[in-house]
Amino acid sequence: MTDHCVQFERTAGGMVLTNAILLYRSDGTRGLGSHLTPGEEAEAFASIHQIDHDATGAPTIAAGTPLTRAHLRHWSQALGRVAPPRILPETVLVAHPDLLVWWVPAQVRPAYFNLSTTPTGLRALAGRTVLPVAYPAHVLVATPRRLGVYALGCSERPTAETVLLHSPILNVFLNGSLCWGNIPRPTSLEVAAIPDRARAFRLMVDASESGSGADGHGEGRSRASLGQPRGNPRDTLSGQTPEAIRR
Repeated sequence: MTDHCVQFERTAGGMVLTNAILLYRSDGTRGLGSHLTPGEEAEAFASIHQIDHDATGAPTIAAGTPLTRAHLRHWSQALGRVAPPRILPETVLVAHPDLLVWWVPAQVRPAYFNLSTTPTGLRALAGRTVLPVAYPAHVLVATPRRLGVYALGCSERPTAETVLLHSPILNVFLNGSLCWGNIPRPTSLEVAAIPDRARAFRLMVDASESGSGADGHGEGRSRASLGQPRGNPRDTLSGQTPEAIRR
């Protein structure tokens, strides 16, 4: 068996490694990500194993038995207890250990401008100034690695089929990812962390508008569109899954 090295973060509940589930398939394909499934014609088998620990605490996978539906029910119930049911705010669309999605209605907010050079035809932005700017509604998609920022065509709660548009906010890449620059980024994906993420996001917006945090590409990106509406699964909210984002 090929050697693998996997590391897990310590949990607050004092959990220890007790079991392992091994998945087998007949098509012989190797190296695919854990989010991919075998081909329709491939046969599959799963076994569940106890974990033995030596004197130093190092784990070893012991002999196993075929995985049964009873095993699946047991572990499904145990995993369900890790995330207790809770009432989510109206603005939260998805709350998952690896994904947090929420939306922000359209609003008018003060924008701070301090541009080193004034674009032609925008004399109102000459020098340091504060102007009210109408921002469209936005969907924000947070994962452990990135924050996706997308505009909405109308200010109402989106559905899975809502088309996502490129945000007019500076420092947003063509794929919707936000360039944080030197702004400290929050790491928690808990619903309670949304206010902290909103404050950090606002700091980044202010910095990009004033020119102090922009990377020189924001203006070009702000005029781009998020792909064509005919092929990219990320063009709709239903495409914002951990699997789609990782690809």
